[in-house]
Amino acid sequence: MLSLFPVLFAYEQIAPFIIRIVLGVTLLYFGYQKVKKHGQSSGSNTTLYGIAEIVISVFLIIGLYTQLAAILNAAILVIKLGFKASEGKLLSDGINYYVLLLTMAVALIFLGPGFWGIDYTGGL
Repeated sequence: MLSLFPVLFAYEQIAPFIIRIVLGVTLLYFGYQKVKKHGQSSGSNTTLYGIAEIVISVFLIIGLYTQLAAILNAAILVIKLGFKASEGKLLSDGINYYVLLLTMAVALIFLGPGFWGIDYTGGL
């Protein structure tokens, strides 16, 4: 494979780790806002939904059941995109954020947890 920095391939499991942490912290923030404001946030506005987001984000951050957490996160993001579409904001500028997060969640489904995750098997 032609690569500018082939030596970096030895660290390929750092990329899913970074994606997992960023996605987990972002979802944690979403969930915290829903719980703090008692459901008064964008998307599905229930405190129970916020608690589910927090639990999923903790699983992502620690790397436990990463693929399941990524699937659930992707489902949450599809719901958020659905709310944006129903508000007529599907092609607006703010939607790019959710599409990027959805892409990251789908990537984690295929990549797994990366380094420093409880699910990490060391490439087995």
